[in-house]
Amino acid sequence: MSNHHKSRRYHLINRLFSYELRSIFRDPAVLMFCVFVPLGYPLLYSFIYNEEVVREVPVAVVDDNRTGLSREFVRKVDATADVNIVAHCADMAEAKALVRERKVYGVIYMPTDFTRSLARGEQVSIGAYADLSGMLYYKAILTAATNVSLDLNARIKVERMPSTTNEQDRVTQQPIAYEEVSLFNPQAGFATFLIPAVLILVLHQTLLLGIGILAGTDRDKGRNRLLRPLVKTPTALASAVAVKGMAWLLVYLPVSVYVCGVVPHLFSLVQLSSPLHMACLFVPFLLATIFFAITISYFVRHREAVILLVVFSSVIFLFISGISWPGSAIPPVWKAVGYILPSTFGINAFIAMNNMGASLMDVRPSLILLWVQAGIYFLTACASLWGRARETRQ
Repeated sequence: MSNHHKSRRYHLINRLFSYELRSIFRDPAVLMFCVFVPLGYPLLYSFIYNEEVVREVPVAVVDDNRTGLSREFVRKVDATADVNIVAHCADMAEAKALVRERKVYGVIYMPTDFTRSLARGEQVSIGAYADLSGMLYYKAILTAATNVSLDLNARIKVERMPSTTNEQDRVTQQPIAYEEVSLFNPQAGFATFLIPAVLILVLHQTLLLGIGILAGTDRDKGRNRLLRPLVKTPTALASAVAVKGMAWLLVYLPVSVYVCGVVPHLFSLVQLSSPLHMACLFVPFLLATIFFAITISYFVRHREAVILLVVFSSVIFLFISGISWPGSAIPPVWKAVGYILPSTFGINAFIAMNNMGASLMDVRPSLILLWVQAGIYFLTACASLWGRARETRQ
């Protein structure tokens, strides 16, 4: 290739790089999705879930027994951090009305024969009803009622034993001692569990939105003609895709530092990995996502269409990542779909490194697959760009 052609191609590549950066910051929709959404959305989610766990869930009590023992049970439930007894109802009908009015989210029912059955040595059941429109309400109410029941069971067993020593009483109350340890999430909080996955998904989805919107805009306004001189040779085409990728990588590296570094620090979320190790993850993740977005941008005919597609798919991508729903319970078909998405490996690797303290070797399979995806999607992105440029010649 002559020096003239090299110089001209170099000029076109620089022009494409400048055009891509200007488009990101001049298009209001792209600016909103790729700058303002990553700046604000993680803060919003973190503020919402900052309390980590649900405490003092409003609960009503229906005590048909009205004895000292039933009142003691209710008092101990109210003393837990999970439940707050806000109403004592005459019957279940009144309690159900409070649930329908959303004044309470659960009901504790003490049956009429509670004390009498215990005195006879019979088993008795206590009703714990929860509003399952919110699973965390159910968890709080069930945990409080179960813990109080276990404590009361142990005390009743000791009282009915013949004269024993304190050590024998302790063994009777708890024949097998156990200690519960919540690995990697000591407070069993919702934010520590969900927010890291959401942060990665925010980066993934906003990249898809931004690149898709620009592709739709270029089609609407006939700007794909800028690609014509850059698709004449495989080398020039590869250079064009690489330049577009570098422009987006330049924008999203600082965005990633803010989203996955600054935001967790502001809300005191778990951060166990080093910045260097995080960089080794985010470079292949962002490249794979950028080239994946360029690939699917070929199918974006109008800028509005990508918004409907990507926003709808966000929840699906979160589920098939194996975080919000156990990976072992995901059907094979959806697992296969998950292998196509950079977010699947990005989310799992980020949580392993950031929340569980995994090393780069521990997440090596995910890193390798991200690099493989980056390579494959680079080739498909070349085909996508070539197809878009070819449209302008027809």
